[in-house]
Amino acid sequence: MSRILLFNKPFRVLTQFTDSEGRSTLADFIKVPGVYAAGRLDFDSEGLLILMDDGRLQQQLANPAFKLPKTYCVQVDGEISEAALNRLRQGVQLKDGPTRPARARRINPPRWLWPRNPPVRFRKEQPTSWIELIITEGRNRQVRRMTAEVGFPTLRLIRWSIGNWTLESLAPGQWREEQVNLPAPPARPAAARRNSRRPSAKRPRSRA
Repeated sequence: MSRILLFNKPFRVLTQFTDSEGRSTLADFIKVPGVYAAGRLDFDSEGLLILMDDGRLQQQLANPAFKLPKTYCVQVDGEISEAALNRLRQGVQLKDGPTRPARARRINPPRWLWPRNPPVRFRKEQPTSWIELIITEGRNRQVRRMTAEVGFPTLRLIRWSIGNWTLESLAPGQWREEQVNLPAPPARPAAARRNSRRPSAKRPRSRA
């Protein structure tokens, strides 16, 4: 049985165990030997990070074929419009290509929201709003780039869940152990399976 840890990563913590610049890392919170982060979460983002001790399972979790949904609660700069939400739902064009359609809706500030240190800068003349964004990709700083592309830069980003795993009952800096229950990857087409079983052509024997 593989070991899997769910960790609520605080703001400004690296998703690695060492850092030459003296920044806060996972080692400040997790003393379990032999576990490594499956995927990443930006230094300036918060929320769910999965760690495990099985390298093959790490690769499986990161495999795009699984398309595990990731749910984010995002505080954006400004009163987000329905037009902007519709663009997120349809997929937006980024420099590295279009995103898959996302599920996006406006929400109230989450009831479980904890204070951030330092807090998001407050500007009386500029309102903010919260959205729930669910994506099935994991590009570099994708959520921040998506909200910026539709005109509402991200101020605070918290990942609430990956698949069925959530932050439920975890305060920042806390972790718990969970059971592994990944879905099976999509089956390859029959033709592809047949081709993979075909024997390679025999090489002629040398007459030298």
